[in-house]
Amino acid sequence: MSADTAPLVGLDDIRAAAARVEGLVVRTPLLPSPELTEACGAVEVRLKCENLQRAGAFKARGGINYVSQLADGEVANGVITYSSGNHAQAVALAAQLRGVRAVVVMPTTAPGVKVEGAKRLGAEVVFEGTTSLERMARAHAIAEAEGLTVIPPFDDARIIAGQGTVGLEIVDDWPEVDTVLVPIGGGGLGSGVAAALRRLRPDARVIGVEPVEGASMSAALAAGGPVTLEATRSIADGLLPVRSGDLTWRHMSELADGVVTVDDDAIRDAARFLLHRHRLVVEYSGAATVAALRSGAVEVAGCRVAAVLSGGNLDPALLAELT
Repeated sequence: MSADTAPLVGLDDIRAAAARVEGLVVRTPLLPSPELTEACGAVEVRLKCENLQRAGAFKARGGINYVSQLADGEVANGVITYSSGNHAQAVALAAQLRGVRAVVVMPTTAPGVKVEGAKRLGAEVVFEGTTSLERMARAHAIAEAEGLTVIPPFDDARIIAGQGTVGLEIVDDWPEVDTVLVPIGGGGLGSGVAAALRRLRPDARVIGVEPVEGASMSAALAAGGPVTLEATRSIADGLLPVRSGDLTWRHMSELADGVVTVDDDAIRDAARFLLHRHRLVVEYSGAATVAALRSGAVEVAGCRVAAVLSGGNLDPALLAELT
């Protein structure tokens, strides 16, 4: 079934994913941020701290949900994925839990902290190019040659359902939430959160946040379908696919309430704020939602806002920029 005709992920799919990953992922806290609340004129802002997740990012949810559903024959030779870093670590973790081989294809520009994280979890790391399309082509070639099963990073219902467990937890912990901000790379997290919120809190807004120079989902929404950007660039290395997913674009266009963009200065400022005011180490990709709040990219006056901090795999060398 193609992404054009596949059904959107439903609430039952997300609840089933939650049951599969229970005990294998962290139920991350939803922390109040009084300073952000006051600055934005919101009723309340809370931070969904996926930076505290296993393997350092929300990606563990989708990776474990996917790999746990594969038959023994499908993982006999191992699994492979392509990723800028966080999904690589998620698949490495999922494979480790399953007791199978993992190969990850990462860009030549991948942060060392993410490369070492994947290796620490037992993955074999292969480097290829700088774009998501280059990594994908190399992964599929290796998979065919070695009989590995490819684990897609975002454009798959099982991945989306796993990421949607973030939305389940937000609503369960805060039923009154009316606005959720989610970083957008390929769109798996935004799609899953939108799928959960639209069913549980139909009137709540789900808004994606992208870098100005990495806005592949914004381009897809404007064009009425995914388009391939010539290049993407941002300090938010986890939000830079040159093309959104087909299935994730459908979820975002049908279930979410739009996407806003933020520049690198705002992202860096947000990461600094989170470190100094909340003592939270958040990678630049994960700080995009707070960047949107602090820069005024999204209007939240009078709202109850949950901002997802998608990951905490910040290269230690970058900490000097934030002190």
